[in-house]
Amino acid sequence: MAIDFSFSPEVEAVRLQVRDFMQQEVAPRAAAVDESDRDAWIQAIVALRRDAHAAGLWMPHMPAEWGGMGLGPTALAAVSAEAAKVRIGPWVLNCQAPDEGNMHTLLHFGTETQKEQYLRPLCEGRKRSCFSMTEPEVAGSDPTLIQTRAERDGDDWVINGHKWFTSGARGAHFAIVIACTDPDAAIPQARNTAFIVDTDSEGFELVRDVETMAGGHNHCEIRYRDVRVGGDAILGELGGGHKLGQVRLGPARLAHCMRWLGQIETALEMLVERAQNRFAHGSLLSEKQGIQWLMADSARELYAAKLMVLHCAYRIEQGLDFKQEVSMAKHHVANTLWRVTDRAMQVHGALGYSTDTPLAGMLQQARWARLADGADEVHQMRTAELLMKAYNDTGTVNAGVGNLPI
Repeated sequence: MAIDFSFSPEVEAVRLQVRDFMQQEVAPRAAAVDESDRDAWIQAIVALRRDAHAAGLWMPHMPAEWGGMGLGPTALAAVSAEAAKVRIGPWVLNCQAPDEGNMHTLLHFGTETQKEQYLRPLCEGRKRSCFSMTEPEVAGSDPTLIQTRAERDGDDWVINGHKWFTSGARGAHFAIVIACTDPDAAIPQARNTAFIVDTDSEGFELVRDVETMAGGHNHCEIRYRDVRVGGDAILGELGGGHKLGQVRLGPARLAHCMRWLGQIETALEMLVERAQNRFAHGSLLSEKQGIQWLMADSARELYAAKLMVLHCAYRIEQGLDFKQEVSMAKHHVANTLWRVTDRAMQVHGALGYSTDTPLAGMLQQARWARLADGADEVHQMRTAELLMKAYNDTGTVNAGVGNLPI
């Protein structure tokens, strides 16, 4: 049998090392920091990054030649889930969004000069980046509608436009900007091009950190006013912005799912712990059927989420098409994150609704998962489209439901 759900001894050792590092080093330091003190958070992350680097736990997602651990997608799933059990865990390992996705993008699309100027400092933790695609005036789920324009002026390009939810922009040294370079392209997907824009460029204006239901989390509004860049700022090929975005966002969606697994498991563990220790109406909560059902539903959904993530990671690692699988995983895992965290809050009652536990903040953060990198409805539409294509092409739905050998 080729099916094996165990990790190699080497990968399992790394997973356990990351778990121990998060529990023993990162979690206590994070608990001691005032969440409202941004400078204190940065200082804690910088100090812990030195420790992570010394422990050999630096950039699990990047090749060894770039200073990373060189883990494949399936091994990365295990490490990312462990790291995300502590809020700042991915930051400590330098595998946080959006830098993680931007590193992959630069590695695969960047010129040697671009890699040295932008990728290397990212990998070394000396610089940060952001990804600037979503716009307030048009639907973010349809990048062919992008209104930001880049117009050629001699050897340069001049960019004008309005973006928001450019995550990570505050403190970033450069942005990967998706702009329309050919609004009349016969193929809508060929309208856009990706550019690397230094954030200290004249005309780059960080308007504000967009406040969300979870507060301000560096999802910024940006104005581009006659921002001039050279031809060497194009990342990838002219007209290749849509392709670049899809190549970036596919694995990035799965990377989010990997991190969400850690959050889901944490919420479920809190639910079980609370239920087994809270006495009400003659018995422990854990002895009540209604609470047991919450546990059982959460366990099934987390089990399915883990299998989905592992299978998607396997398909990426084997060079197989993964669009359908990742789309289904993103929808399922995001909704599982929301439901399990909400159930854990319900079992905690007023305590869960308070900020005395992490659940209130976790639930606020969980809500964006159903919007980011494709709203639920877009993934449902895409899943149905690919399912019908599979059936029409082969007479069976199997290729649309994971293409598994059963």
